[in-house]
Amino acid sequence: MKFDDEYYMREAIALARQAAAEGETPVGAVVVKKDSGEIVGRGRNRRETEKSPLAHAEIIALDEASRALGGWRVLGCELYVTLEPCPMCAGAIINSRIERVIYGAADPKAGSVESVQKMFELGYNHRPEVTPGVLRDECAELLSGFFRELRGRKQWR
Repeated sequence: MKFDDEYYMREAIALARQAAAEGETPVGAVVVKKDSGEIVGRGRNRRETEKSPLAHAEIIALDEASRALGGWRVLGCELYVTLEPCPMCAGAIINSRIERVIYGAADPKAGSVESVQKMFELGYNHRPEVTPGVLRDECAELLSGFFRELRGRKQWR
């Protein structure tokens, strides 16, 4: 069963906006069961709040989904994320067996799906399908607007 990619990306965008309101880099992610369309995992960037390099939106969403589904394999699911996953998140996606990754904005500095490297094309035991650029402009503007405002306040962390 195929669901509306824009609908789920908007769910991820709402989480990214919530992260921005908390002073976090605005990245949001949702994990969706392909058979029912149910969102089984939600995450937003929380690195500053949790003081952890692991608190990326994708990691949080995958963790929630694995707990909801009762296992570390998140089979039959898709991940929607507002920013192209980094190497850590791409590795977690591979290990969790996500079937498809749908992302909004490319990340030319750390993107490990298509921009800096293509981890899903390497010889790992699992290769998720990729759909890039869903609501790209809206996702990119969330990030650029956040950093523009941060530079204006000159409050770098």
